[in-house]
Amino acid sequence: MKKLLVLMSILSILFGCREAKKEQQTTEQVVEEQNPKKEVPFVWEGANIYFLLTDRFNNGNPDNDINFDRTEDTAVLRGFEGGDLQGVTQKIREGYFTDLGINAIWLTPLVEQIHGATDEGSGKTYGYHGYWAKDWTALDPNFGTRKDLENMVKTAHAKGIRILLDVVLNHTGPVTEKDPAWPDDWVRTGPKCDFTSYETTTACTLVENLPDVLTESNESVELPDALLAKWKEEGRLSQELDELQLFFERTEYPRAPRYYIIKWLTDYINDFGVDGFRVDTVKHVNENAWTDLHKEANYAFEMWKKKHPDHILDNNPFYMVGEVYDYGISGGREFDFGDKKVDYFNYGFKSLINFELKDDGMKEYETIFKKYSSLLNTKLKGKSVLNYLTSHDDASPFDKERKKPYRSANVLLLTPGASQVYYGDETSRTLTIEGAEGDATLRSFMNWEELDSLANVQKIHEHWQKLGQFRRNHPAIGAGRHKRISKSPYVFSRTYVDGDYRDKVVVGLDLPKGKKSLSVKGFFGDGTKLYDTYSGTEVTVTKGKVLLDNAFDIALLELVE
Repeated sequence: MKKLLVLMSILSILFGCREAKKEQQTTEQVVEEQNPKKEVPFVWEGANIYFLLTDRFNNGNPDNDINFDRTEDTAVLRGFEGGDLQGVTQKIREGYFTDLGINAIWLTPLVEQIHGATDEGSGKTYGYHGYWAKDWTALDPNFGTRKDLENMVKTAHAKGIRILLDVVLNHTGPVTEKDPAWPDDWVRTGPKCDFTSYETTTACTLVENLPDVLTESNESVELPDALLAKWKEEGRLSQELDELQLFFERTEYPRAPRYYIIKWLTDYINDFGVDGFRVDTVKHVNENAWTDLHKEANYAFEMWKKKHPDHILDNNPFYMVGEVYDYGISGGREFDFGDKKVDYFNYGFKSLINFELKDDGMKEYETIFKKYSSLLNTKLKGKSVLNYLTSHDDASPFDKERKKPYRSANVLLLTPGASQVYYGDETSRTLTIEGAEGDATLRSFMNWEELDSLANVQKIHEHWQKLGQFRRNHPAIGAGRHKRISKSPYVFSRTYVDGDYRDKVVVGLDLPKGKKSLSVKGFFGDGTKLYDTYSGTEVTVTKGKVLLDNAFDIALLELVE
């Protein structure tokens, strides 16, 4: 009996050890299988930003399409079309932006717009675009509710996507029968800007009937009676006044017009955790106002992070990119008014929108890439630009007829700097709408039906997806240093280094279709395994080259982890 018990004990121990060993091996295997690729840091300098008009992208809630009795007939594409925050959230949730390689979304202003329509010379227009504020403290119900905004930001952040809100400090909305002018100590209604000097660009109205906020003033002003009455009717007068009191007590700013608006704008950071601002009409405002906005935006962002420690995406500070109309990357740090030069990067801006790429677009790839890499690593070192080829108010886009969608993608998504994909760039949404005047022709509703049904649109879209994902996954593309490896076929490298993080890629463009040999000599050593994300092919470097055989004229090579 003793022998039997001993034998059973030995078998039990052996079996237990074997099971433990087996369990240990299984655990190690699972860990190995789940070992993720190295985490890619988000870098604003190389971000892939999607810019959309909230009203023109996707209608998630038809019930909010008409508000404030905005039912007058308008000129073509100058009324509200139904797009809203719920529609944007729906597309984020579906993975549309993720599949496109987008890691930040810029939305047009969401604040409550003037209730009436006005004609600026191109037909009767409502404030569907968001740039005609009536009340900065409220969202326009056509775009959605505060809950809708909260859901959108949370949904985007869950996908690793940042949110940029477009903000306007320069002007209110136009005067209409329903929308009176703000008081004289808040706005000027003339003269109209002639843009010949600093003074005639800042202390003036952009166009007729667009009241210009006195952003240079430090004089304390009272809140407009119309705004107080509105808040009272909506049952939030006390709350708004209490918040203003706390803001001015904390900051000790005078109650000047710009500080009220700065408080209202930065509330969207404090309340929702938005990651950055795209700032409208920057050169039309005294630059010191941008320093104030940046300071309060940073404060609000830090307060939001302290309140939501489990929802912080990374350590990036609050981001501000400015629209200094006609600024080009060749200007470096300065914008020239003729009688004065201003370095807006010194006033809170990490980046400025670059109006130059659309003119560079047909130059040789190497000419473009070398120029941008050089400027970003010299004159603009530590700063960046936001490149675009199409936008909501540029009447001379790079490819207005949409005849060069593949080149557009290559130029925009592979040029150093951050990229701005304008909604529909990736689907060749038409920019020439019959009957539409002025910038309205650039603002048609997103062409979802064409994307669903047209094979050529789907093929273009797939090209934008592949390049977009490669850019998102490799900071080296937008934020790295560029170097040509070979002229024919055209092959170049990009390298990005930040502390212990290192990112290296090789790209080939205008390659022969079929069999092709790409030089990577001096960049990737023999025996290195690379993956061409465009064709989905793994290759090995041999004698300084990789061989590919496919129907594509492009290669996007990354290290196999």
